[in-house]
Amino acid sequence: SMRGISESIKTQSDAHGMEELIKLVKRNYGDIVFVTLVDFDTKYGHRNDTYGFAKALMEFDEALSVLLDELDVHDLLIITADHGNDPTTPSTDHSREYVPLLVYSKANEHGKCLGVRKTFADVAATIADVFSLNKPSVGESFLEHIV
Repeated sequence: SMRGISESIKTQSDAHGMEELIKLVKRNYGDIVFVTLVDFDTKYGHRNDTYGFAKALMEFDEALSVLLDELDVHDLLIITADHGNDPTTPSTDHSREYVPLLVYSKANEHGKCLGVRKTFADVAATIADVFSLNKPSVGESFLEHIV
């Protein structure tokens, strides 16, 4: 269902996804933008392509630099993953490392470690906190630590 979703953009690659995200930020689009970058998983992780993964990570890093420059003090950027997929493991299945949680706001001049979170639901609780929605039954907001 597209209920509550005002626009959906099909992207062709992670690089294209970042290009579209930067365009949306430049035009100050909406309250929340969700971008899925699947190439790290499908093209590189499941295929154990360490070189492709490294190249894609460097391309993402360059695009991220552009994105960070475009954000303003009211924006909150959350980067995470739903599972590990280490391309250096012998298996092509999901791997068991912790997933990253990188959060950026220009309102926070100094970096802060959020530690190991108890649950992925902390991201949802934080988003609810940002929009002053009812607190979910699971998860703890980390908003106070980043703004």
